[in-house]
Amino acid sequence: MTRATTVRAVLAAAVLLVSVLITLTMSPRLGLDLQGGTRMVLQAKDSDTAKADRESTDRTLEVLRQRIDSLGVAEPTLTRSGEDRIIVELPDVQDPRKAAEVIGRTAQLSFHAVQGPGTQKDDKAGTEPDDKADGTTGDGLTLPDEEGRPLALGPTRLSGAGVKDATAAFDAQQGAGWTVSLDFHKKAGRDWTRLTGEAACHPVQDDRRRVAIVLDQQIISSPQVSPSVGCNVGLPSGSTQITGSFSADEARELALLIKGGALPLPVEIVEQRTVGPTLGAAAIDASAQAALIGAAATALFITLVYRLFGALAAVALAAYGLISYAALIALGVTLTLPGLAGFVLAIGMAVDANVLVFERAREEYAQHPGRTLRSSLTAGFRGAWSAVADSNVTTLIAAGLLFFLGSGPVKGFGVTLAIGVLASMFSALVIARALTEIAARSRFVSDYRGINGIASLGRVRTWLTRRDPQLMRFPRRWLLVSAALVAVAVLGIVVRGVNLGVEFTGGRLVEYSTSRPVEVERARTALADAGFGDAEVTTAGAGDLSVRTGKLDNDGEHALRAALAKEGGETTKVRDELIGPSLGDELRRNALIALAIAILVQLAYLVIRFRWTFAVASVGALVHDVIILVGAFAWLGRTVDGIFLAALLTVIGYSVNDSVVVFDRVRELWAKARRVPIATVANRAVLQTVPRTVNTGMGALFILTALAVLGGDSLADFALALLIGVCVGTYSSVLTAVPVALVLEQSSKAPPPARKRAPGRRSGTRTARRDPLDNGARV
Repeated sequence: MTRATTVRAVLAAAVLLVSVLITLTMSPRLGLDLQGGTRMVLQAKDSDTAKADRESTDRTLEVLRQRIDSLGVAEPTLTRSGEDRIIVELPDVQDPRKAAEVIGRTAQLSFHAVQGPGTQKDDKAGTEPDDKADGTTGDGLTLPDEEGRPLALGPTRLSGAGVKDATAAFDAQQGAGWTVSLDFHKKAGRDWTRLTGEAACHPVQDDRRRVAIVLDQQIISSPQVSPSVGCNVGLPSGSTQITGSFSADEARELALLIKGGALPLPVEIVEQRTVGPTLGAAAIDASAQAALIGAAATALFITLVYRLFGALAAVALAAYGLISYAALIALGVTLTLPGLAGFVLAIGMAVDANVLVFERAREEYAQHPGRTLRSSLTAGFRGAWSAVADSNVTTLIAAGLLFFLGSGPVKGFGVTLAIGVLASMFSALVIARALTEIAARSRFVSDYRGINGIASLGRVRTWLTRRDPQLMRFPRRWLLVSAALVAVAVLGIVVRGVNLGVEFTGGRLVEYSTSRPVEVERARTALADAGFGDAEVTTAGAGDLSVRTGKLDNDGEHALRAALAKEGGETTKVRDELIGPSLGDELRRNALIALAIAILVQLAYLVIRFRWTFAVASVGALVHDVIILVGAFAWLGRTVDGIFLAALLTVIGYSVNDSVVVFDRVRELWAKARRVPIATVANRAVLQTVPRTVNTGMGALFILTALAVLGGDSLADFALALLIGVCVGTYSSVLTAVPVALVLEQSSKAPPPARKRAPGRRSGTRTARRDPLDNGARV
């Protein structure tokens, strides 16, 4: 073995060993859509005393963290997103009503002196303030006490911010049951002593001897100051107990709210998603089956096409799966349902680099009959490097846009896709290369051409070379076909309309599973009778029901489920998505921005790497693919949501990936034959890259078909979008991008690309002349 091969083999072995150790010793971090639970996005709002900035949002997050800890949720996650949003993830929480109630409460705690009994007309929380005894008007309130009797309260004397600690305990000695003990900060403790001392100046059993503790405009306790406390003496901080016939849970919750204090900012739930654990488990099983079957089909396919070297590439493909999975675990990436689909999809894309290398090695072997198998393979890796690098960079650009411009699960898909691309390059350029180079040194492999897989051009390329079809003779004809496809897609968008999901429109979408089958019409009637006449009811999978409404709070969802239960028996919530209208507008706007940026970034990269004509042609094919995919979903009535956006940006990367491979070959051939018409060069480049285009597309189609068939409803639209995108992208990269480039080149006066001088060639040296476009095929 050469030194370079030895280094690659050692590096591959080390990475695989580390990956195995990580896989065996660490567990993946599953998102809520895989393990079940509730995810909320809270929007902090400006208050009278604070602005919703980074600092105040962080303080709000800490208060919420203390509140959520009281719910007993295992490993809750709270993170700030941007300046004024907080993401709350609650594993295994299927009914978010309790969580939403605790999270949303402002907990405005205050302590008031009692001025006396209130009048009957004021027996309502938040009534007009009472007149003070001296005839002036104060800012107090009349609120009902624990027994419902109105009490006239004076101005706030002490706020909940002065509370240092609050603990719940059971008072068995005094028989008071569950109580909440308070401890105040130093200054607040003095205010508390003064407040209780003033109250102690009134007679025992006089209402004015009471201190009212008010939480969110409700008196939660109004204890009498003990007769043992003297006038103007008061209670010291740390010896105060709130009593009120609390249960254990009520006392603990009250203690938590008092200790946390008021929220620095009011919060609004702008997004809420709940996924049942059975749906997540089914998604994991389905994705695992799709990965195994799709990967097995892909491995079998490349083995049939490239024989021994294809089998070695299949081994590298298995290594890719191990490495990328270990990387996800090691980096602590949260594996979501779209992310899992991205992991499966990247298996198909991992084949691309191997196909590019093997096709170039076939050409090198055919062009130089005296070259050894090993040197042809090395030349194949060297020749394919440019196309491999450019195609993977375009996919990484798409993944980066998904991460920075997406939200929630779409971000996870972007991360998974990026890791998959990097792992696939390592498996192809290091592991597969080391394995094939070791095999190529064997005389047995070199002598038996039918075994190694690259000693012949293959049937497809041999047939194309014999027939030499002039696909690019009339490029405008292909553009007419593409224009017709775009027109049909636009017609679908105009006539049928785009079915935007709740994520982009706002509202609530809930899926239920019932113990008894319920017809859609019966379900609609039952919901209309319960007051949900505007609810849209459709089927969702095997007998499940999907209900889509406008504004619906958690109590309303509970009532909606109860109405369905009357018809379908036991009704279980499978999935629940709530998106506020402001967030829906923002997500829709961000989706359009993401598409625009994706197109501009791809255009800029291609202009730098290629000619402007090639760049514009590639982006034109990209826009062609986007319109057709959106139009296809419009005709089919499928939902366009965040998962569709992830698929769409992936198709953009895939489309440009294909175009880059073709134009990379056009640039190479044209530099060698600058006087040959560009149409002839483009035609030859297309014919030479067709095997790669078809073989790579087949690898992706195996995976996507497995996802579409086995992935269930959760992945059906995602897989369908990618299936359409891959087919349309394969077509457009050849029959849209290349014709557009030819039309642009006819009007461009730019010279052909400069030819790169071969290494070691001296000026004036003569070589045997041959057709510069000849790929070495002989029939």
